[in-house]
Amino acid sequence: MTIILALDTSTEACSCAVSINGVIDEDFAICPRQHAQKILPMIHSLLAKHSVSFSQIDAISFGRGPGSFTGLRIAAGVTQGIAFAAELPVIPVSTLAAIALDVQKLMPAPYVLSCLDARIDEIYWALFSFEENLPVLLDQEFLCKPERIKTEFIEKLATMSAGGNGLQFNMRFPASVQNRIAVSLPELLPRAGQIAKIAAALWDKKVFITADEISPVYLREQVTRQ
Repeated sequence: MTIILALDTSTEACSCAVSINGVIDEDFAICPRQHAQKILPMIHSLLAKHSVSFSQIDAISFGRGPGSFTGLRIAAGVTQGIAFAAELPVIPVSTLAAIALDVQKLMPAPYVLSCLDARIDEIYWALFSFEENLPVLLDQEFLCKPERIKTEFIEKLATMSAGGNGLQFNMRFPASVQNRIAVSLPELLPRAGQIAKIAAALWDKKVFITADEISPVYLREQVTRQ
């Protein structure tokens, strides 16, 4: 039996999930600025519900970003603490990939534009295709103003779905991007359940890191150094 614990605090949402042999149960709540108080009780409650102890878990996964600076630090810190204490391997998962998987579950499409509000008039975004129903990153994850979305690859597509709260800026996207969005799901946020599903696939491929290798992906730091 494979058991994976997943958590995410990268946006105003706070969630945790447990995957037991691929069957996922999730606790999800919108609780801005309460992640530090909420996440550990949520984890303990969910594990107790399934009579699972930390010693029975095979790996822990977390939404490694991009997302809120404070939220990512909370997720990374909680994950690292549990991983060190229980001697667990860690599976970081992209928050944008988690949104893409949610879009694919609700509105299947060959390509998904995943987009998060990055504040200060910018967005985090990435484009995904799918293999074996799991998201595959095309190119890289980006941080930019809505008008600056790269269009080179998107313009080659006939259509795509899109998800994430960064879509509130969709009227500022380049026209060639707007014209290819067939389905828009702006209410979606990263969820631990989708992170757990991706993590389970990575675990099967033996893709994981150690607790001391945890490093959130902020993207904004990359821009600052340029």
